[in-house]
Amino acid sequence: MEHILNAIQFLVDLGPAVMLPIVMMILAMCFGVKFGRALRSGLMIGVGFVGIGLVISLLTNNLGPAAHGMSQKFGMSLSVVDIGWPGASPLTWASRIAVFAIPVAILVNLLMLFTKTTRVVNVDIWNIWHFAFTGALVNLATGSFAWAVVGVIIHSALAYKFGDWFAPVLKEYYELDGITVPHGTSAYMGPVAVPIDWALDKIPGVRKINFNATIIEEKFGPLGEPMVIGTVLGCLIGALAGYDTKGVLTLGVQMAAVMVLMPKVVKCIMEGLIPISEAAKRSLQKRFSGGNFYIGLDPAILLGDSQVISASLIFVPLTIIIAVLMPGNEVLPFGDLATIGFFVAMAVGIHKGNLFRTLISGTVIMVITIWIANQTIALNTMLAKSVGSSLIANDATRIASLDQGGSPITYILTEILHSTNVTGLITISIIYGFCIIFTALIYRARMRARQALGAASTTNPE
Repeated sequence: MEHILNAIQFLVDLGPAVMLPIVMMILAMCFGVKFGRALRSGLMIGVGFVGIGLVISLLTNNLGPAAHGMSQKFGMSLSVVDIGWPGASPLTWASRIAVFAIPVAILVNLLMLFTKTTRVVNVDIWNIWHFAFTGALVNLATGSFAWAVVGVIIHSALAYKFGDWFAPVLKEYYELDGITVPHGTSAYMGPVAVPIDWALDKIPGVRKINFNATIIEEKFGPLGEPMVIGTVLGCLIGALAGYDTKGVLTLGVQMAAVMVLMPKVVKCIMEGLIPISEAAKRSLQKRFSGGNFYIGLDPAILLGDSQVISASLIFVPLTIIIAVLMPGNEVLPFGDLATIGFFVAMAVGIHKGNLFRTLISGTVIMVITIWIANQTIALNTMLAKSVGSSLIANDATRIASLDQGGSPITYILTEILHSTNVTGLITISIIYGFCIIFTALIYRARMRARQALGAASTTNPE
């Protein structure tokens, strides 16, 4: 057992850009893809994730300081810094639950596949850190390793269901057939956007409001291209941060580069995935009758959409405004601002690229996230101290994280087992529970409609 855990830890330590190609190559050969093609597919996926890493670094290194400059310019006195997923994930992997979380999450996935309670085949082992984070905080809150494992099980089971529910969104909007995103902030915040989209459809006049990068490009020609929109938004953020003319223009061009480069590197991932996805579908349909299966991947593949990138840039200043206006907030959004697109990527797909609706649901998502992040400050700080992180300079230092530290799943599980805010627990449980139930009902209704349509076309082929 120890050797298996060491092997898993070694694989995780390689990082997603190396780990995913290895996993995907092995998976491809298991599904009958020849070695040469499997190797090429794995390497192409690795190249894509290296490219995504470079673009995200471009965002983090340039957009992060601009966001910090905005907070200073507006005189924000928020005392607890958001360390973001780049800070939270290493803390999680260093925790005692992390290595156990991977086999537990894989076993849950296999069990759900055999019992036909999911069609998601999750190959993104790296993002199991989200499940592990929940387990780590439950462990700190309760002192029980057994409850920590239960936390991992519940979060992973929910994530695989998210993958089922949102697979049609990825196919219809993102044009990613046979692919889904079962984890990360994109998945667990997706249910918040579903009832909002339904409600907006019921309001006369409002339901017709639609603006997105494509519509802007159609109306303004070259001036409406994603590259130009990125430039404008980048310059605006630079101006709000108090940059000089050179700094404003530089940030504008850098954000234009993000708008152009991100879709291109995501295409590399898709090129590598196509043969694996096709082989996986054929193999799984032979072994498990009853429908299509979905390969579960990192939400980074959603960042290739121009609407997602546009929403990301809009939500940088908007998230800071929300943090300033929220009563009692102590958290300074910082580490996750550069990758805020993860929080709203699924909402963009649910709203079919409508940025007006994304602004509404995204605002709700960020309000919930920041509020929960305030409630988990103590546990985030305890996690950092427990692994001896250098993030903790002294006993007075406190840290927060929006990604996962602001997760309703993590918050509800820790509060149920070790309640510190009964009112908050009840409020978030009602809101998030309603969103999950509503999403499940909408998914089932749409699946029945698709099945009825398929049956009708088979009966009446003309």
